[in-house]
Amino acid sequence: MQLDLWTSAFCAPCAAARRAVADAARIVPGLDVVERDVASYPDDAEDLGIRSTPTIIVRRADGAEVFRSPGVPSRDQLLLAVAKAVD
Repeated sequence: MQLDLWTSAFCAPCAAARRAVADAARIVPGLDVVERDVASYPDDAEDLGIRSTPTIIVRRADGAEVFRSPGVPSRDQLLLAVAKAVD
């Protein structure tokens, strides 16, 4: 399963999102976390419909999206999303 964290350079809430993602990654072995800056990957961000930062997307191993959060989710929300990705 993969967790994509979309951020931007001047995004204050992105720090809180990073902390929540780091907590989830410590709890869930094998969670692949990829952080991307929208300015570095503008075409990918547009293709995925990223409209604000932070945005977190959780995917199953087959790439299917099971969770999307524009803004900062709680650690518990992330853990629930990761659990859905395992199913």
